[in-house]
Amino acid sequence: MAANVPVFTLNNGIKMPGVGMGCWTNYSSNESVLNMCRTALKVGYRHFDTAAMYGNEDAVGQAIRESAVPREEIFVTTKLNNHSHHKVREAFEGSLTALNVDYVDLYLMHWPQATSDDSTKALPVPTFIETYKEMEKLLDTGKVKAIGVSNFSIKTLSELLPHVKVVPAVNQVEMHPSLPQPELLQFCKEKGIQVEAYSPLGQSARIFFPALEPIASKYSVTAAQIALSWGVQRGTAVIPKSENEGRMKANLELITLEDEDMSAISTIHKRPDMHRSLCDFHAEDGTVSGWTYEQLGWKGMKKGGYVV
Repeated sequence: MAANVPVFTLNNGIKMPGVGMGCWTNYSSNESVLNMCRTALKVGYRHFDTAAMYGNEDAVGQAIRESAVPREEIFVTTKLNNHSHHKVREAFEGSLTALNVDYVDLYLMHWPQATSDDSTKALPVPTFIETYKEMEKLLDTGKVKAIGVSNFSIKTLSELLPHVKVVPAVNQVEMHPSLPQPELLQFCKEKGIQVEAYSPLGQSARIFFPALEPIASKYSVTAAQIALSWGVQRGTAVIPKSENEGRMKANLELITLEDEDMSAISTIHKRPDMHRSLCDFHAEDGTVSGWTYEQLGWKGMKKGGYVV
């Protein structure tokens, strides 16, 4: 049975479950991902987030096909790899073949920067505007229900939006109590773009968990449940990841937080040394896949992913 989680309606009318299973991993085998998705389906997940970059679309698709859950009840997201910006249609077809499903619910541009095949050198062309226009053409195939972007800032969205026919349905970004990004969230709401939070629990560096413990005790839940409930309650979809069945179940059990607790969580990032990115894609030279923080529009970022 599907879990009772909030559903967000995207700007084209498509329904997206507010809690999904993130399928990124830098250590698990495809067999582990397959088992993770099988378990997630069993306990009620109906939203799965993968990407060509993760190299596990086939495992995610296999779990979906093997399940007794009707395809129309499952929301599947995958993403365009950085080194495929010049071949959008080919890359999408490759992902669809790997997933081996009839259609994808949401296809995202994983990052705004195009890179060379080894993903270490950023290329000037195609621009993300040109790439997105090619993604718009995919909607005519009937094989994708919605398109969107990931890791876009106010800066890059402002550059993109004047040129599009289809406003991105989703902007998937890192977002959690240490990096709440309220300005970006508000901007996207005003533009009709649903924000989706990856690493809503901070990946392995969950530095904000101790600050959540008093609130978790108040509601007799876990710090993770507090972080996810806060995210959904402020209007963002969340895609936590876990291979543990107990934690999977708990992550689906959201609670309604009182206003004072919402406010307290939203100010955690103001504590000393707390406001930062917790992801590991920050290069030592202060770039991400060849782009500077200025190019990405990550105002206030500095080397190592910390926010000034």
